Amino acid sequence: MAETVELTTAADTHEFGRALGAVLRAGDLVLLAGPLGAGKTALAQGIGAGLGVQGRVSSPTFIIAREHRPGPRGIPMVHVDAYRLGGSLDELDDLDLDTTLVDSALVVEWGEDTATRLTADHLLIHLTPRPDDTRLATIERHGTWSNRALAP
Repeated sequence: MAETVELTTAADTHEFGRALGAVLRAGDLVLLAGPLGAGKTALAQGIGAGLGVQGRVSSPTFIIAREHRPGPRGIPMVHVDAYRLGGSLDELDDLDLDTTLVDSALVVEWGEDTATRLTADHLLIHLTPRPDDTRLATIERHGTWSNRALAP
């Protein structure tokens, strides 16, 4: 069953991500879906802030995957942009994300069609922009996520 959250501003999107990042653990997979400009990277930046990772979180579009070193919580974040992978399972396998997932929180933009095979336990957040510049976040919980809180 999906939940929907209205995110009225970019700051709301970032804050939603921060709250989510605060509860992430090593081994968690979060998939971000939605059209270009929907706020996926803004949400990933908030997740990084909630995890307390070091450095600036930016879109990894041209490098495909970027690892952000852990902060005080000790959990690194791997941020992947699967847009350029074109849905290729071989290219996804080449990133060795199943190994990365053990020690990191993994946030994958555009991975809803391929990265779901990494683990049945994942959170899918689909961002839908609206004409008034707000967006809806539709949250689908899979596996163990059905029993977890999204905020501390």
